[in-house]
Amino acid sequence: MPEPVLLIEKEDGVATITLNRPHAMNALSSELTTAIADTFSDLQQDASIGVAILTGAGRAFCAGLDLKELAEGKNMLGELTAGGAVEANIAIPIKAFGRPVIGAINGVAITGGFELALACDILIASTEARFADTHARVGIIPGSELSQKLSRVIGIYRAKEVSLTGNFIDARQAAAWGLVNRVVEPAALLPACHALAADILSCPRDMVQKYKKLIDDGFQMTLGDGIALEKKTNLEHFLTVNPESIAQRRNGILERGRKQKD
Repeated sequence: MPEPVLLIEKEDGVATITLNRPHAMNALSSELTTAIADTFSDLQQDASIGVAILTGAGRAFCAGLDLKELAEGKNMLGELTAGGAVEANIAIPIKAFGRPVIGAINGVAITGGFELALACDILIASTEARFADTHARVGIIPGSELSQKLSRVIGIYRAKEVSLTGNFIDARQAAAWGLVNRVVEPAALLPACHALAADILSCPRDMVQKYKKLIDDGFQMTLGDGIALEKKTNLEHFLTVNPESIAQRRNGILERGRKQKD
């Protein structure tokens, strides 16, 4: 019996999702793409999961679209959404999940794999991680937000250098440019991600989801519109807050601060 192309492990409110085509550098075949969409759709309905960690098996995070499939004329992109609709944006099911997704970038993240990484909320990279946008070299226009999001993350001049050359960025450079949060040794990658997930889960889950949505929605706006959105959301939220809950949470914050200091 063949191994599943996607592995999922749930523990203590965290779902660890592993792309499992190591022989193909976790390239996005039609089967894997559908599995990613289905898995995040299922997780969206699972109230026990507060954080997801996305990583790859073997030496790659994800090598992008399965070019062998594309060369054989198979159209895998339409299988990302139900009803047969053509949808090339692999970020959509991850966004719909609505809870923080930590990308544990264990190896190369190329083109579609780069887009998959950018769909995550926080990126922790192994020293073995490398990023490349080879859309121009392959002859494909990105469809999962890379052309717009990368420039907003690392700046338009750096993004143009990356995308118009197809050159690799190593983990050190990715950290220097603000593409990843930090770089750790390979053996420390998943433990670091799980520790970060535990920190996130120590906050009230409803607040984490609301705050994530506010950041994501504002990211797509002008600064002025984003500030207006924050003010509107702030006022709406304060109508639901009572002094007792604030006092209780304040005590929890003080206690956590004392423990971290010790």
